[in-house]
Amino acid sequence: MVAGQFAHKTRWPGYLSGVFTGTSRLLASAASTSDLQSQILLASACTDDTHFDTYLADWQAAHAPLSPLDPLPVKQSVWDKPGILSSRTTVVSAISDSCQKARFFAAAAPHSGDWLLALPVTSCGLRLTDEAVRVAVALHLSCSVYVAHTCRCGVLVDAQGIYGSVCKQASSRIARHQAINDVIARAITTAGVPVTKEAVGLARLDGKRPDGLTLIPWQGSTPMTWDVTVVSTLADS
Repeated sequence: MVAGQFAHKTRWPGYLSGVFTGTSRLLASAASTSDLQSQILLASACTDDTHFDTYLADWQAAHAPLSPLDPLPVKQSVWDKPGILSSRTTVVSAISDSCQKARFFAAAAPHSGDWLLALPVTSCGLRLTDEAVRVAVALHLSCSVYVAHTCRCGVLVDAQGIYGSVCKQASSRIARHQAINDVIARAITTAGVPVTKEAVGLARLDGKRPDGLTLIPWQGSTPMTWDVTVVSTLADS
């Protein structure tokens, strides 16, 4: 997940593209079948496609003229992109609340919705529970996750559920950290490099220790260490 758990429900660019799919779909289809259309139109003694010319003129008037030297794009996403960027600018300029703007940018970040493409395989840890989906949707839409209360660490928590991702005593925060650390360790091990997690005897200048260490020399005849940081979009830091 990218930019914390607030980023992963809906792809804003995909949502915004729904406004432009009519014209973009027709233009992309016409461009990808232009050769076949030319054969059909010539066989029927018709050389003009007035509908296509109208849609193309409307699209260029709304966005920017296309170069007559370049071939017409055959992918709908190319036709959608100028409209999406324009709508995104309009939406961002209308948002005054900093938290809402942070949520919007997180949802629009690259790969923020990639989790939706993962197969829900329980054995691989890819299946979300109903409660996890409920919380993810509530965080994304800025809905109440639970009733306002006092956290066990003593902080007054609102109903938005933001503090739960940054509280140092929250069990979910530690679980996310360990899950990411396991992914990194397995990836390096798969490359044929043995590792150990949270090696004893190593300390940074701030007193903390790295999350992992390779057991064979890396660049410069020294082992490689790594440290995992779980990012939260709306954290105070």
